[in-house]
Amino acid sequence: MALAEKLRSDYDFGHTLDAKHLPRGESSVVGPLVRLFKPFDELVVDFKDFKPEALEKFIEESSIPLVTLFNNDPSNHPFVAKFYNSPNAKAMLFADLSTEGFDSLQSKYREVAEQYKGKGISFLLGDVEASQAAFQYFGVEESQVPLIIIQSDDGKKYFKPNLKADDIAPWVKDFKEGKVAPYVKSEPIPKENNEPVKVVVADTLQDMVFKSGKNVLLEFYAPWCGHCKKLAPILDDVAVHYEKDADVLIAKLDATSNDILDENFDVRGYPTVYFRSANGNITPYEGDRTKEDIVDFIEKNRDKTVHQEDLSRDKDTQFHTRTTVDFD
Repeated sequence: MALAEKLRSDYDFGHTLDAKHLPRGESSVVGPLVRLFKPFDELVVDFKDFKPEALEKFIEESSIPLVTLFNNDPSNHPFVAKFYNSPNAKAMLFADLSTEGFDSLQSKYREVAEQYKGKGISFLLGDVEASQAAFQYFGVEESQVPLIIIQSDDGKKYFKPNLKADDIAPWVKDFKEGKVAPYVKSEPIPKENNEPVKVVVADTLQDMVFKSGKNVLLEFYAPWCGHCKKLAPILDDVAVHYEKDADVLIAKLDATSNDILDENFDVRGYPTVYFRSANGNITPYEGDRTKEDIVDFIEKNRDKTVHQEDLSRDKDTQFHTRTTVDFD
């Protein structure tokens, strides 16, 4: 009863001692059991574990179609919401449902979904016409369909474009066996990067931040964010302040267009600013958004680099040389 009360907004619950009152399948009842009726796939599913946690999991998992259809039909939207709220890994096949060869693609996809049913992966079939927002989110293009994306439970994405029906099963198998490299959404690498605040994209994050040997202040921003727009000229001033300091880099990354896979950066809002010292210490910046405070923060957290040490040695050498000449 407690579970029925908890889930009553999403499901209708009933109880009977006589199977003849069931809307379908009464002859197959060997009770006691819980029977879930649904308007898709096998139509009825039985369950005999009455523990509340197990029963709730059964209801939630069984109330999603084997393959959730994502199109412009509003009646499918509740199932799409359940799909995306599931803790499972999520396989998403995007295709033009009107093209020749789609039936074969759909058939093979359902076979794979059946094979992995109950094994921690859910399946969705998205119509190109309804999936433009998803394309933008994942950073893919319509020219790449049919394409499949799997988003694992840790948020990593795996991607195969322009696939054929016979590609689906072996590719999903390779994913499950850890043989597929994650796909990282990235903006194109800028051909020119001459502004005071340097542009970082996902494909240059390692080289510009982690392998640069520099002290790097990195802003994660969103183009539509008002606070980010207010911070932009301040960061420009900070970057100009350090433009003759080869050991400090002021940079920015559009977090809406680039995946951030590094666990050191916890980006939950915009702008989020981190400082990575030359020796690898990572510190979030939580001070006031003024040039003076940001510069002060950098000076307190920066590390001396090899370049700085070389400059110090050069100055010492020049001093000793001048001193020797003076004594002579």
